[in-house]
Amino acid sequence: MSRILDRLDAVEAAVPQLAGRLDPSKVAVAGHSMGGHTASLLLGARLTDPHDGTEVNLAEPRITAGLLLAAPGRGGDAVTEFVAENYPFFLSMDFSAMTTPALVVAGDKDASAHLTVRGAQWHTDPYTLSPGRKTLLTLFGAEHGLGGISGYDVAETTDESPRRVAAVQQLTWAYLRSELYPGDPAWQAACDALAAGPDPLGRIESK
Repeated sequence: MSRILDRLDAVEAAVPQLAGRLDPSKVAVAGHSMGGHTASLLLGARLTDPHDGTEVNLAEPRITAGLLLAAPGRGGDAVTEFVAENYPFFLSMDFSAMTTPALVVAGDKDASAHLTVRGAQWHTDPYTLSPGRKTLLTLFGAEHGLGGISGYDVAETTDESPRRVAAVQQLTWAYLRSELYPGDPAWQAACDALAAGPDPLGRIESK
């Protein structure tokens, strides 16, 4: 990801439709599940390399906002024995240096029992265990696919909900719009829309 930012001018030059449309001062990162793990490292989260014991610091200062969708939580006793044996880098996952502003999106039914013993709350760790400005969107009834955000005809979606997918799309876009363009009202409008009506899809909290 950092290499892409290093060569953003080459990317722009290679795709004529991008000419004049990239702003290197407004860069965000977004990821779902393991992509959320990658994104959290770019936002400042750390881990210890299980092979040589060195601290892995991949924080990218050119990234000024992030979206973590159903991202993994902390390590230690929060992960399953299977994860400890097969993905030992997860054991030392630490969010205490993840200072870049981010929106963390978690489903309250995303138990991820193959990864964690803490249930759905595990996916809120990037919010609760990190410093700085963070926002948590908890989606009611959502499992790991958050309603099916991976795309059309994705067979592994277990909680299919076009309404929920639309809400994730609208809220994440609005968050990044207001984060990258301070003063833009998109995020507040999206929050108001989520809270309106008798059957809200989720709740939002910030710190």
